[in-house]
Amino acid sequence: MNRFIIVRPRTLHALKVGALTALLAGASFLWLQRELAEPTASAELGNTASFSAVNDSASASASGSSAAKPASAAPTKTVERKIQLVTGEFKSTGPDGKTLEAYRWDPGTVVVNKGELVKLSIYGVNGASHPFIIEGLNVKGEVKKGKETVVTFQPQEAGIYRLICLTHQDIAQNGPMIGYIVVQD
Repeated sequence: MNRFIIVRPRTLHALKVGALTALLAGASFLWLQRELAEPTASAELGNTASFSAVNDSASASASGSSAAKPASAAPTKTVERKIQLVTGEFKSTGPDGKTLEAYRWDPGTVVVNKGELVKLSIYGVNGASHPFIIEGLNVKGEVKKGKETVVTFQPQEAGIYRLICLTHQDIAQNGPMIGYIVVQD
């Protein structure tokens, strides 16, 4: 006996949206994992003093040296951490047929260390323009669809700082498009 599953168009749309959301979340997770594992190239940054601590230990073991180098043997290196975000959008149709939209930063929360030099790279996927500020860090910029915006900051105080899109600040403006940067000691 053959059995068939009949899926209504609305149900199919919901399944597609759910699958796409899961795919984007998985891709974002893998992207962030790769970025944490791989150092940022100095040439890409235009900063020859940017190295990864993981690379330093790997190069020491590759050269056959198991002992750590004394602090006086090498100049102090500025470690810059690269964090990548994207702009995202949730879109649906309400029971009255009206289109509902909400924009967001993905991932919505980022954790960094106090005093750490952070290079925040945001790629515009959805929405034409997202002018933003990071409250308390004196950082501002604008993300445009299909473009990458990069800002650098070094938080000196532990706390939670809001990344706010000035176009989508509340529900009436298809928001709130707010992310959180958690700075820990």
